[in-house]
Amino acid sequence: MAVRLATTLGDMDNLLDEIDEKRRLLKQVNRIREANPMLGFRGCRLGLVFPEVTRMQCRAIFEAACLAQGEKKKTELEIMVPLVSLSEELHQQREVIDEVARQVMGEYGMTIEYRVGTMIELPRAALMAHDIAAHADFFSFGTNDLTQTTFGLSRDDSARFLPNYVERKILPEDPFQVLDRDGVGQLVRLGTERGRSVKPDLKVGICGEHGGDPSSIAFCNEIGLDYVSCSPFRVPVARLAAAQASLAAKTKEATK
Repeated sequence: MAVRLATTLGDMDNLLDEIDEKRRLLKQVNRIREANPMLGFRGCRLGLVFPEVTRMQCRAIFEAACLAQGEKKKTELEIMVPLVSLSEELHQQREVIDEVARQVMGEYGMTIEYRVGTMIELPRAALMAHDIAAHADFFSFGTNDLTQTTFGLSRDDSARFLPNYVERKILPEDPFQVLDRDGVGQLVRLGTERGRSVKPDLKVGICGEHGGDPSSIAFCNEIGLDYVSCSPFRVPVARLAAAQASLAAKTKEATK
């Protein structure tokens, strides 16, 4: 009887400890909760304040790459740090990424080639691209968010008035569908030029819905970007537009 009672009490102690641990975890989750932080506590900011988030994500990526390489599968690994506006943000996040890479590759006894880059989605990042490029292997202009932050628009409610703007010719087209060359496009051009002034071979592209728009792709080709990325259903249009832009550029060069 005494043994059974001791066992039961021990089980209850374990259960109470587990409940306390769950309560601590829930308290931490509630403490950092934020409702739809479009420009709030997210991106690299989250990884800087809570580096364990970056470590966890990078460990998963590098372990998957090691497993794939162990199966003789080709891996092309690129890790992109989002919402960077200060070069030191990327610098510190890259240090964490490189540290995790060394740990995982040491554990698996293999070497994985990888690149670390950043999403340029804030005007300051485009303006300070020459500083940020010092810590980046590539740039990907997130033109959806860059459009939001340049215009001060939110995609959540802009559909309520943008059609009216287009109808009244305040805007020629919806800037979320067709890249605004005069404003957002110039930030992309400037960011590319400044980034490549530090690293001439810097790989630069855009990602977002503009990556599937023919006129936006033509502009990207015009300013010398390396690639566009878009949602899967727009890939066929993007491929055709990229080919047409390339041919048009070659024809123009040949007729000079």
